Formats: sequence, C-alpha cells, structure tokens
Amino acid sequence: MARIAGVDLPNEKRIEAALTYIFGIGFSTSRRILAATGVRPDTRVKNLTEEEAAKLRNEIENHYRIEGALHTEIGMNIKRLMDIGCYRGMRHRRSLPCHGQRTHTNARTRKGPRRTSGTIKKKPRPGKKG
Repeated sequence: MARIAGVDLPNEKRIEAALTYIFGIGFSTSRRILAATGVRPDTRVKNLTEEEAAKLRNEIENHYRIEGALHTEIGMNIKRLMDIGCYRGMRHRRSLPCHGQRTHTNARTRKGPRRTSGTIKKKPRPGKKG
C-alpha cells in the first residue's frame, strides 16, 4: 500500500484514480501530476515501484497545496470574509447558504434540524384551584 501525503492509497485502484483520495487532488490534477512525473496512469498502486512513488511524493509536496495546508487556507479565507463583514462572510457567520439558494423551505443541511417554537404551557399558581 503506497502512502503519499499521509494518505494510504487503495492497492487495487489505478494510480490515476487513487491519487484523488488525497484532499485537494481531483482527476484532472491527478493526470497533470502523472504527466509531470512520467508515471503511467493505468499502473495499479500495488505495482508502483519505490522510485515512482518517490517521484509522485516529490511532485505533490513541491507543487501542490493539499490536506492540512489546504484546510488551513480555506479556513483562513472564510475567516477573512467574516472579518471584513461582506455578504458571504455574514452568511457563513449565520450558517446560511452563501451562493444565493432559497432558504424559506430548503437549506436544511446548512441550517440544521428544524427548531420548533411552540407555546409554553403556564404552570398554575399555587393556592388557586381550577
């Protein structure tokens, strides 16, 4: 099992698809990495040589922002939007959709479970009957 960027890649998959298990690498980026390193896209992960794995590791570490660094960057971008008080930042702060979706009936994923606001039954005063 090849371990690249702290992620165990599945043995039976082609390297082209297996690289997409790394956060920040999609299919087109995977192809670009394989073209730059000269590794054949149809090679299975279990058939990778140590030399090929090292080439892939090197290329990814030196040219791409992935995993923890990418999570940090995304978080900082959202924090910046919230700090400057722009519309998208306000939507993030209120946990509402940021891209113009309707919220009257949908957006349950973003808003969370429904919170019902029912009437509260008053407790009877002590000493009074009925």
